[in-house]
Amino acid sequence: MTTILAYADRFTARPGETIAIKASVEGADTFDCHIMRLTGPEAGPLGPKTAHEPLTHPANGSYPARVQAIHAGSFAVVAPHPLLDRLSAVTVQAFIWATTPAKGRQAIAGCWSEPEGHGFLLGLDELGRLEGRVGDGTGGIVTVRLDTPVPERRWLLVALTVDPAAATLTVRQWPVAEPRFDPEVPREASAACTVSAKSTGLPFLLAAWSEGEDARLTAWRHTRTGGHFNGKIDRPRLANRALGAAGIRALAGDTIPPELVADTVGAWDFARDIPTEIVRDVSANRLGGVTVNLPARAMTGHNWTGEATAWPEKPEHYGAIHFHDDDLVDCVWEDDVIFEVPGDLSSGIFCARLTANEATFDVAFVVSPPVGQARAKVAFLASSATYTVYLNNRARFTSPMTHLYHGRMTVMDPVDELMFHHPAIGISTYDRHADGSGVCYASRHRPATNIRPSGRLWNFHCDLFILHWLETIGEPYDVITDDDLHTHGLDLLRNYSVVLTGTHPEYDSRDMLDALDGYLRIGGRFMYMGGNGFYWRIAYHPDRPGVIEVRRAEGGVRAWIAEPGEAHHSFTGEHGGLWRRQGRAPNALAGVGFISQGFDDCSYYRRMADADDPRAAFAFEGIPDTIIGDFGVLQGGAAGLEIDSADPKLGTPPHALILARSENHSNTYELVPEEVAIPHGALNAVQNEQVHADMVFFETPEGGAVWSSGSIAYAGSLSWNGYDNNVARLTTNVLKRFIDPASFAMP
Repeated sequence: MTTILAYADRFTARPGETIAIKASVEGADTFDCHIMRLTGPEAGPLGPKTAHEPLTHPANGSYPARVQAIHAGSFAVVAPHPLLDRLSAVTVQAFIWATTPAKGRQAIAGCWSEPEGHGFLLGLDELGRLEGRVGDGTGGIVTVRLDTPVPERRWLLVALTVDPAAATLTVRQWPVAEPRFDPEVPREASAACTVSAKSTGLPFLLAAWSEGEDARLTAWRHTRTGGHFNGKIDRPRLANRALGAAGIRALAGDTIPPELVADTVGAWDFARDIPTEIVRDVSANRLGGVTVNLPARAMTGHNWTGEATAWPEKPEHYGAIHFHDDDLVDCVWEDDVIFEVPGDLSSGIFCARLTANEATFDVAFVVSPPVGQARAKVAFLASSATYTVYLNNRARFTSPMTHLYHGRMTVMDPVDELMFHHPAIGISTYDRHADGSGVCYASRHRPATNIRPSGRLWNFHCDLFILHWLETIGEPYDVITDDDLHTHGLDLLRNYSVVLTGTHPEYDSRDMLDALDGYLRIGGRFMYMGGNGFYWRIAYHPDRPGVIEVRRAEGGVRAWIAEPGEAHHSFTGEHGGLWRRQGRAPNALAGVGFISQGFDDCSYYRRMADADDPRAAFAFEGIPDTIIGDFGVLQGGAAGLEIDSADPKLGTPPHALILARSENHSNTYELVPEEVAIPHGALNAVQNEQVHADMVFFETPEGGAVWSSGSIAYAGSLSWNGYDNNVARLTTNVLKRFIDPASFAMP
């Protein structure tokens, strides 16, 4: 069997720039690459008849195949240093909060080569007991461990000491005082040890041990690792002598005691440089390091009291890093295909289709015009942030709740199977880590199973319905992305007459919302073509393009809930959660905001009295129908999946017209939790009239306007009956009027 996995180094490029595609192929000696423009979705017999446009380019052709490894699991590394080589007597210690102590051997801290049995290591054994190891690399290994497993999700101070003078190896464990009644006592175990703790040439690692050299990896990740620790580590310390119990506790304090300054090799303070991948050594030696695979920062530490719930207010209470054995920020693969964007290539969504034997894998990307140089009147704003946040969402087939959302048993498809058989490609922020904690970081620097023109109709795939409609009506368009909107702001939009969203622009940074708001304030025309948009606040990594953070706090439909005190983004310090909770509900931008979701069936809209207002006459020109969109590729209707409604209390403008409203949704459509004060009574669509989608239009200052469909499923009805339907006609009417430079007058 042949399998292809691949990804690109970037999602957006402009004429003259390059995109590097990285592939891993099993079961074949070569693979073929074909670049094509995507003009619509591959949506089966009910969908539009899509014929992607092949692109003649030197990148097309056959390439040698190879398998490229994935190294998942996060850790921190301090490069080899003479101070580490000279160690004989050793104390290594840290506060830990273990989340899967019984999963097998795990490393906490040390200079340890597992294949060579060389160096020293503080970790957990196969049963989750605190363990110390010392080895000389010639087969002499001494091990000591406690007799009971460490408690799960409890803060402990743990330490390993190697004392050559006394010829002993000792591990110690103290509980950190917590408001609990279950007893926990200090523990200690020692063993005779005549083996040297010399660790010549080894790095100092936190949350992993060394497995061997791998020349393909970057300099800061030159050592292959194993034994990845699940849980938090706080205040790791390394001393060049064997400290007693009192010395260990003193070194674990807020500052290095004067009597221990000369003996302290490293004292790493994770409360510093939180937005970065730097781990700062505050000892005199300045043995700084870096994190690998982006473990979670801005995590509450052993001394967090709840006095501050935002890390910028009291960073010293956020000195923990949460490591996971399934973290993955970048596969670090080598390039296989280089695509140079021709200078005359028009903007659009493209993909490199890789094939070998029976296997196919699509790597999608966007070609945008130079910033500020609009080449069309219409811009399609691709929801690249949302695509990234959902990337490799496995919860659909791992969650026990999926069949309830869908109103039927879950059916696995090839996309699910690919993720099931290749779990190392990483997970989405809709999943949980192996230790049960929520995934707060998303990265596109790994193979994406769900950013392709085929598969489940969701997000990227569903957005291609909108592109096919634009192609069919012959309206030229540029494609721009969330990532560029965050970076370039209003300058990216100001030269377009109309900006259209995708079907599900759910995740937005403050800079993105500011740019869209600014666009409307200068007279822009905005078509919100979906549902559940502008919902979650995100933060972009300050140094890594394509890496996004989301903290699921304070309500909302969410796959996990942020731990107490961990609701602020590590990248920016901003509070995470719903934009609605921060005074920027979607209604203020688009006129509507998320109200419900259901995945068993989609319904239709009923035309409302506001549709007869002369201000909206353009939208319904040639449409006498009362029922709008009782058809469609997405579950049979234009109103569904995730739907939005108007609400003046949340910012829907008072002059907004409700042109149409959905009805007849099933009981799987329930009110979103942020609308529920007391969880009792009529919460679903059958019982509650609040559950519906609203199609809204309103004018904005300077002659601009907004039209919103309020439904993810809406785009799936555009192509029905060869575009001869009221949804396509209405949407085209709105687009043509919005392109018309004639100003809209505020009522």
